[in-house]
Amino acid sequence: MEQALRRKGQLKDSLMIGIEQYKQIVSDLLDDLPEAFFKDLSGGVIVSEAAVIPDYAVGNDLFTLGEYKFYTGVRQIVLYKGSFDRVYPQADIERARMILRGVVRHEFRHHLEYLGGIHDAGSLEAEDERKKRDYLDRHAEDFTKKPDFQGV
Repeated sequence: MEQALRRKGQLKDSLMIGIEQYKQIVSDLLDDLPEAFFKDLSGGVIVSEAAVIPDYAVGNDLFTLGEYKFYTGVRQIVLYKGSFDRVYPQADIERARMILRGVVRHEFRHHLEYLGGIHDAGSLEAEDERKKRDYLDRHAEDFTKKPDFQGV
């Protein structure tokens, strides 16, 4: 799940929640989910302190808050605390809980759809792809100015 920064200079005077608070919120949110959601999630849910910018981002205006990963037989969800801090630097605990609830559920929906073989136009995967295209369309002029742009 990616989230765009809303305005420049957001990091000034931040009141970021700490890593332990972040992990506790995630743990509480996971406790609220049915056990069936964790089926075949062999890599579990990981908290990373990284701030992740998607490779298609035009600048430093888009961050990945969470990601569903599948590799070499391992399925896991990674939540990026560094990205959260960049996008929501002044979130208090209650706001962080609300935001993270959405991110956790978003990533679990990816997991459940993957397990169910759902990859149609109504899937979250397709919705995320549409949002990516919308982002790229909004930034088309900026994108063509990137040094590595090769054109079509």
